[in-house]
Amino acid sequence: MTPDLQLFSLPDFPMVEPGDDLVALIFQCMAKADLNFLRGDVLVLAQKIFSKAEDCYVYLNDVIPSPEATALALEVDKDPRQMELLLRESKEVVRKRPGVVIVEHRNGYVHANAGMDKSNIESDEDNPRILLLPENPDKSAKQMLEGIKARSGVNVPIIINDSAGRAWRNGTAGFALGTAGFDPVENRIGEPDLFGRELEVTEVAVADELAAAASFIMGQGAEAAPVVLVRGAKLRLSEAGSQSLIRPKERDLFR
Repeated sequence: MTPDLQLFSLPDFPMVEPGDDLVALIFQCMAKADLNFLRGDVLVLAQKIFSKAEDCYVYLNDVIPSPEATALALEVDKDPRQMELLLRESKEVVRKRPGVVIVEHRNGYVHANAGMDKSNIESDEDNPRILLLPENPDKSAKQMLEGIKARSGVNVPIIINDSAGRAWRNGTAGFALGTAGFDPVENRIGEPDLFGRELEVTEVAVADELAAAASFIMGQGAEAAPVVLVRGAKLRLSEAGSQSLIRPKERDLFR
């Protein structure tokens, strides 16, 4: 149970460039905010700063679209080069209509356009570039956890978040792309409810709930607040990664 939760946006986080030390940048911002890591803290970080630091950029002029990508681009009214990147990043095209392509990403999550992004990145109009998702978000999250622990002595669970639409609802919401240091899904099956009845199917996606809360503070535009410190979450610590959040295809009624 988490009776109270506090969220702190780290101030003045700089624009990230390839090769930047994200752990060092976090400690700089923590010092500016007069904050120290405490036991039980959780850090939620926007996917984009990992993608930038890991140099996940692709210049569109370097992309040669395949016949499959060209055909898909005609169907959905998009740049064939972007569709080539989308197909490279995806296991399967799940749904499509003009303007939107829903895919199963190579890491398993189902979302629009394979997470490719052009917003909030510097780009040349004559040779635009696209930012892809991190190669392995769980690995990136674990490296972040280890880096913070080495400098602070505190084990701080990590969530790398992104935003996506949802099958039943309008609008986007934050979700956990990668995690480290805790159980992203808490199994409550067998526990009693208020009246002592045994819970039969309840599993709580705590990683997604915290990702969404942090995403509300981060914003989706020019807010420049990609790191949020969460205080008060009582997580179940473990070595599990984010894969338990992904529903197997055979149990996914929307595919």
